[in-house]
Amino acid sequence: MSTEDGSGDDGLGPGDGPGADGESGRTGGPGPDSGLGSGDGSGADGGSGPDGGLSVDDGIRTLLRLMPRMVGRAKRIRIPEELDAFSLAPRHLSLFAYLLFDGPLSVNDLAARLEVAPATVSLMVSDLGRQGILDRTPDPADRRRTIVTISPANRPAIDTWLSRGATAWRRALTPLTPAERQLLVATLTTYEEYLSDDEPS
Repeated sequence: MSTEDGSGDDGLGPGDGPGADGESGRTGGPGPDSGLGSGDGSGADGGSGPDGGLSVDDGIRTLLRLMPRMVGRAKRIRIPEELDAFSLAPRHLSLFAYLLFDGPLSVNDLAARLEVAPATVSLMVSDLGRQGILDRTPDPADRRRTIVTISPANRPAIDTWLSRGATAWRRALTPLTPAERQLLVATLTTYEEYLSDDEPS
């Protein structure tokens, strides 16, 4: 993968239509724990920040519109024709990305990076190995460990598959300082963890 540097109305507004109170035109609005804020720009989260940046409400409003578009466009990235014959899905992208960026890795190393159980990665690797997409070789230093690599024949196609998303992130992250990149990643991680906490067990 190349490492060259690359770059309305959402329905959540104030609700100014005829209201239930017959006077102000405002309904009761979202509850205090709904995450949708006051919507009137007057609260602590409603106005602009002290430096003229986004308020929390404005940030939420923008991201609620932007995130589905990002996910939709990521899902529309086509799998290269060379890989059409294989059973691949977006869930494989993270595994391939680590192997492309970090080189050959053991199953345990992949599991740690993907934050899943080694057994889960072992099943994925076994499936992709049977399809001929991944190569598995014993670790010369420890024959009990299996080293996983992308097969040379399929590496260019997988690189192509991941390159568009990687280039977009590189273009977005390059202008930021290391601290800003860390903050962005931490923010997205917190968002993902909060949604995971709400998933049924």
